[in-house]
Amino acid sequence: MTEIDWSLDGYDYELPPSRIAQNPVVPRDSSRLLVVDSPSSHQHRIFRDLPDLLEPGDLLVLNNTRVLPARLYGHKPNGPAVEILLMEERQHNCWLALVKPGKRLKLGAKIEFDPHCEESTGPCCCLPDAVAVDRRLTATVIARDESTGGRLLEFDIPTDATLAKFLDEYGHVPLPPYIDKSQASPEQYQTVYAEKPGAVAAPTAGLHFTEELFSRLEQRGIDKTFVTLHVGVGTFRPVEVADVTTHQMHNEWVEVSAATVEKIRETQARGGRIFAVGTTAVRALEGSAAASGDFSLQPFCGQTNLFIYPGYKWRVVDGMITNFHLPRSTLMMMLSAMVGRPRLLDLYREAIDHQYRFYSFGDAMLILPDVRKD
Repeated sequence: MTEIDWSLDGYDYELPPSRIAQNPVVPRDSSRLLVVDSPSSHQHRIFRDLPDLLEPGDLLVLNNTRVLPARLYGHKPNGPAVEILLMEERQHNCWLALVKPGKRLKLGAKIEFDPHCEESTGPCCCLPDAVAVDRRLTATVIARDESTGGRLLEFDIPTDATLAKFLDEYGHVPLPPYIDKSQASPEQYQTVYAEKPGAVAAPTAGLHFTEELFSRLEQRGIDKTFVTLHVGVGTFRPVEVADVTTHQMHNEWVEVSAATVEKIRETQARGGRIFAVGTTAVRALEGSAAASGDFSLQPFCGQTNLFIYPGYKWRVVDGMITNFHLPRSTLMMMLSAMVGRPRLLDLYREAIDHQYRFYSFGDAMLILPDVRKD
């Protein structure tokens, strides 16, 4: 390790805007795949080649979180329009949210939300006023969150109900801010195995999988299991310290079941390899091991704030599948802990030169265990 490996400036790179994917490829598994197969070599493949790149007995660990319709449009009573992005539930029906424009929402301010149109991706403007009033959802600003600049909103719904039941009618699945010209449907921003609602952003490495691809993986003897990590507020928080080792990582809710732990142990016992699908699956597994006290993987349900950067000692994960990430992000630091920072930047430059598509709807990278830094 060198000082630059722990410097925020060491994780910068220039990405042409044209390389930011605005729409997913169809079918999902036709995306490109940069395969990092040794400390000095790589190859360019297609994601549907994955069964040929793994070995019988390997295990894929996938994050089965489902993205909430977490973007809401509303307005102050008889006032200006407001846009809300729910981040996480802090108490029953009290949610931390990012608000635009935030200056208009002081403590005690009320927000009225209208149900969305069937095909609308923005605020509804076609409902008659009387109908909109009858079906209006409201919330009150009860606090400001200094760490995010967001607001804590208390939703005015029955105490025996949850906001999640209202979101299908009022909410929109939020796409990241760098996707501003997309024609994607909400389901294209969900994995085909999304099951447990709670995330505000998708575990995007999983977007490449199809049911047909899972069938082919199974035929080759490659098994799968699931963890849950609800992607939360930290996804939107930049690293703001020059020395990355002093960065305070956010908490995210994780569940690693006893059945998943048992399947991982069985795989390891027979010499199989553990592949995490996405940085969220990495964080779930390694965070659960860190929470055990002796760094052995145990069933876990709770919060993790594990931050993985160069020098990290891997406990569970052998290899991983991931997309291409934002400059200066904690996700790049995690990948650097596996392949080395200089190598990662070289691979990103290679991907840009070969017209790979970046970020959530972009292409993928497979990191094989022979590459891993310990």
